[in-house]
Amino acid sequence: MTLTKSKYYFEALDNYPYSLPDCLEALNYALFYDPEDADSLCLMGRIYSEMLTDYERAKMYFEEAMQCNVANLNTPLHYIKCLLDNEDLDEAEKLINYALKIKGIDKSRILIQKSLLLEIRGEYKKALEPLKEAKKYSYNKNMVDFLKARIKFVKNKITKTNKNKK
Repeated sequence: MTLTKSKYYFEALDNYPYSLPDCLEALNYALFYDPEDADSLCLMGRIYSEMLTDYERAKMYFEEAMQCNVANLNTPLHYIKCLLDNEDLDEAEKLINYALKIKGIDKSRILIQKSLLLEIRGEYKKALEPLKEAKKYSYNKNMVDFLKARIKFVKNKITKTNKNKK
């Protein structure tokens, strides 16, 4: 990462999501200096996915980021979220399985996404398994508390589903 490109990437990251015009200006400079920077492409994908809900364009940026650096730790997490939001569930499942093999990735966050995928499919009991596994990879109290709350939330869905069936 060149110093100039890093400066603009960090400036864009600092402005995201609070000042999108400033973020986009800095991000365009960063991509001008290195059009194959996975982090910059990922951030552009996030803008299209999270702010503009243009999932197809976001997917294009995420795919390009993955091609430029398949071992990037930031891209898979945000790309999976985009795929889930766009209901590309089979594609999300493949990316989750791949991401869990990347050395150094935050497995607990990827497993949360896996649980969400199963929850979207209506497989609530199966959705509990990745959450329980995510606890093994959680190294701070906030994440453990979040996982406990998420497990409770999914269990409530199971209870409600069972009541509706009766």
